[in-house]
Amino acid sequence: MTFEQLELDETLCQALAEMGLTRPTTIQTMVIPPAMEGRDILASAPTGTGKTLGFLLPACQFLLDFPRQQPGATRILILTPTRELALQVYEQAVALTQFADLICGVITGGINYGTDKDTLSQNLDILVATPGRLFEHIDQESADCRDIECLILDEADRMLDMGFSGIVNQIASEARWRKQNMLFSATLEGAGVRNFAKELLNEPAIIEAEPPRREKAKILQWYHLADHLEHKLALLERILQEQITSAVVFVKTRERLQWLRERLQSAGIDVCYLQGEMPQDKRIAALASFKTGKVSILIATDVAARGIDVPNVSHVINFDMPRKADIYVHRIGRTGRAGAKGTAISLVEAHDFEMIAKVARYTGEPMKARVIEGLRPQHKAPAATSKKKKPGKKSAKKGKAKTAKKKR
Repeated sequence: MTFEQLELDETLCQALAEMGLTRPTTIQTMVIPPAMEGRDILASAPTGTGKTLGFLLPACQFLLDFPRQQPGATRILILTPTRELALQVYEQAVALTQFADLICGVITGGINYGTDKDTLSQNLDILVATPGRLFEHIDQESADCRDIECLILDEADRMLDMGFSGIVNQIASEARWRKQNMLFSATLEGAGVRNFAKELLNEPAIIEAEPPRREKAKILQWYHLADHLEHKLALLERILQEQITSAVVFVKTRERLQWLRERLQSAGIDVCYLQGEMPQDKRIAALASFKTGKVSILIATDVAARGIDVPNVSHVINFDMPRKADIYVHRIGRTGRAGAKGTAISLVEAHDFEMIAKVARYTGEPMKARVIEGLRPQHKAPAATSKKKKPGKKSAKKGKAKTAKKKR
């Protein structure tokens, strides 16, 4: 199928051709027709399969089919959980509307309020925003939601994780005259996203796209067992000194990030970094140096890296394992995007080993151990049988308790 067959406007098809896109992905072919009919959408697809254009194209088509009759405020509102994702969606919106007479804007935390007010004073067709900053403007009556006709939530599962559900519901109530809602998430599993959808959507088309092999991430995964923190650092240095095009290294805290950054730089390895509560100009500069290839290694915490879309990331390295298996999947989704090949490597100490089994169960793919010559671990992986002793003790206690009851 081509984009023309989806009955999209010529200006949009021209822009897509300029962007080097000739045919829609699976999620786009499934979402665009019902969205163009005006239905609410509840959709999920793996990271990197084209969700952003899945909601931007029908939104732009609506604006072109029903042009603005008089000056006014925002007509399409897109909420994203992070600043970086908001900027990426905004950039795609600008590229998509380059031949159409549509005005796009973006407001996020970390930007001067004066800049925001200049943006909001325009006759915006599309506004991309982070929930916290937009709600501040609503509270100060510098943002008007009465003209919003379509509300789109991107990465809704991340919004829930970051505690934005209350603010999003308040923003939705300010835009109560809207005609359409779209909610996109990497997964629809769990009660959180479903309950969120119930509050915001009206009889939605539920779309769970399973992309074909050409669109799926081809990610090779393995782990290295580390005896201790210094051993883990030595493994990371060796991996980074090999032929790596670009790598995102995940750590669990800001403190660990600063420690690792200093250690790698002292070893002559140039890195940039992203962490929470980082000034926006520094975040933009760090991402720009990584995207352009000026620096090939980015260290990030989970919160700071959510929604980052950088093409051609060859490796994701878990210096610290995440707390949950779904976070692991989000992390490794930074590589192998749009059907490209990628590699995910985890550096695992004994106390992290339980997470390897959880990840394997969650993804349905076994993870195998590898070793690097000269850096072999001195200790073996924790025995899988060690966990089976605990239930035995409990059942023994239960047996004793039953005997005691009989005696009484």
